[in-house]
Amino acid sequence: MKLRIAREELLTGLQRVQGVVEKRNTMPILSNILLEAKSDGVDIIATDLEIGMRGLYKASVREPGSVTLSARKLYEILKELQEGEIELTVGENNWATIQAGKSQFKIVGLPSSDYPALPAIEREGLTPLAGAGLLQLIRKTLFAVGDNDARYILNGLLITLTASDKKTSLRLVGTDGHRLAVAEQEIGAAGNKETPREIKAIIPKKAAHEMQRLLEEGDGEPLIGFTKNLMIFRKSGLLLTSRLMEGNYPNYQQVIPKAHDKPVLVARVELEGALRRVSVLSRDKTNAVKITLSSGHMTLFSSNPDFGEATEELPARYTGETLTTGFNARYLLDVLGVMDGESVSMQMETPLSPCLIREPDKAGFTCVVMPIKV
Repeated sequence: MKLRIAREELLTGLQRVQGVVEKRNTMPILSNILLEAKSDGVDIIATDLEIGMRGLYKASVREPGSVTLSARKLYEILKELQEGEIELTVGENNWATIQAGKSQFKIVGLPSSDYPALPAIEREGLTPLAGAGLLQLIRKTLFAVGDNDARYILNGLLITLTASDKKTSLRLVGTDGHRLAVAEQEIGAAGNKETPREIKAIIPKKAAHEMQRLLEEGDGEPLIGFTKNLMIFRKSGLLLTSRLMEGNYPNYQQVIPKAHDKPVLVARVELEGALRRVSVLSRDKTNAVKITLSSGHMTLFSSNPDFGEATEELPARYTGETLTTGFNARYLLDVLGVMDGESVSMQMETPLSPCLIREPDKAGFTCVVMPIKV
């Protein structure tokens, strides 16, 4: 195998697969990427057996072939090289030589025949989506998905694709049991006759992260589709596949409290700043901040026996009875960080009931945060 490729081109390919490559050394070959050189360029492939990514990159191939090399080491080498062409040659026993200007590296690879194959994909049945719309939905829900939660299914993002004669809409739901985020958007025209009316799938958090990263690159509208146990995501020559998670997602609709007529309206940026400041002196583990709502005001308070206490008051539109409750400040900051509007609406019935958070002028996003005792 012998090829020449621009450093920038190869570096882009390597950056994209760093998040997919298996970090825990369960199988040494999974920390490698597969390079397949063919007449029209070089395919860069990575998988951790759950998620797979493939992309074709421009290269001048003199001798076709394939090899697997350490994703991390190759990336570290490429980062240090200067702009220009790189020559990659693979010799006996999968030894790869990287030549760039006066620098030369020799790294040992593993045979490509040992690399797990990505699932075969059909092009049919994929739904075109507006890239910016899908990116917004992921951004507004991914923060609430569980991290290594004991309840396995909470480590995934629930995707519901609904097609009717008039429109196609997409809803994403994330929860870790302490907070819940639901974002919905119309993403396309009417579904075609072959599209099922409703598709529900749960994808791992890692797969959603990779989708987000690819969407943030811009250029090219994505396509998304689902088979019985697989999600397929295509975008400008890149293919991302992910196994779907098996299990029943909790009935999140039950958790969302009914909206009532006495919400508190507060400036988003002001609340975010006040929470950051007051939480500096909150207890480390719980990040507990006490919030008191009274007519026209919201007061934030935190205390830590080792360091002291902090108080801040900010104006708020509120006409209900005085109410004191507590929250993990980080959970509220996560919600505020994905909102775009100038003000935020919060409402709760009692100090220990779930808090419903919305953007007053946007209907597509709902968040619920559970209070804590302070």
